Amino acid sequence: MIYASAEEWRNAPQKRVLLFAMSGLGKTSLSKLLRATGSWFHYSIDYRIGTRYMGERITDNAKREAMKSPFLRDLLRSNSIYIGSNISFDDLKPVSTYLGKPGDPAKGGLSWAEYTRRQGEFRDAEVAALMDTGHFITRACDLYQYPHFICDTGGSICEWVDPHDPHDPILTELSSRTLMVWIEGTEAHTAELIRRFDQEPKPMSYDPAFLLETWESYLEASDTTPDKVDPDDFIRWAFAKALAHRQPRYRAMADRWGITVRQQDVEKITDTEGFVSVIADALEMRG
Repeated sequence: MIYASAEEWRNAPQKRVLLFAMSGLGKTSLSKLLRATGSWFHYSIDYRIGTRYMGERITDNAKREAMKSPFLRDLLRSNSIYIGSNISFDDLKPVSTYLGKPGDPAKGGLSWAEYTRRQGEFRDAEVAALMDTGHFITRACDLYQYPHFICDTGGSICEWVDPHDPHDPILTELSSRTLMVWIEGTEAHTAELIRRFDQEPKPMSYDPAFLLETWESYLEASDTTPDKVDPDDFIRWAFAKALAHRQPRYRAMADRWGITVRQQDVEKITDTEGFVSVIADALEMRG
């Protein structure tokens, strides 16, 4: 790790941290809190994906839907109107909307082939955005003169790495640049995440093998065909399984490549000093 001890971390003139966890455990809220101090550069992986790597695909998808309307089609073809993605740190919905959900077209579902194609696009985009972290560390310091840096990753980071491989290219790169910090939730947090997701299911990205296994299990359990699948019902099913699927991956990432902090400690952080102390405590516990 780039900080060998709590003392080294506290005294570091440039603090560089990467947060990873399931969505909803406070990565972005904490990153925004630090960014508001004026001393931390906030690098959002999902924002980078949506603006740099998938922006054109997201916009083209919106245009494709607009082209179904004769009125809008004529305006688009004559360049009389403009359609763009208004993605922001606070609203990353265009990315998840593009990912879509598989199932019944009448309910907004995509074919399995199209759905998995977009999953592959997202994987490539997320890996590229993660590997851009070093570039943004340099940019934040040299161009914008921020002394500190925090990388706010998406929940699917664990899908593209092998934490047990000491030569994993993504984890090797990230751990050489940042202190990797897992925000660990409790069973109560897990139940709350499921409750929120049930209320507003949103598309997510998964390892292809896990996704195919989950899809086939769903089809068998529901005794239905791909074109009759309720898209929201399937992604609710997948999300519940993903929590159990991802937890050991996050833990292995933290055990081998970084440190662990508890979500209940993170939610109490109100300033930089509190954040530095929570990280220092975790470093001391790791020894």
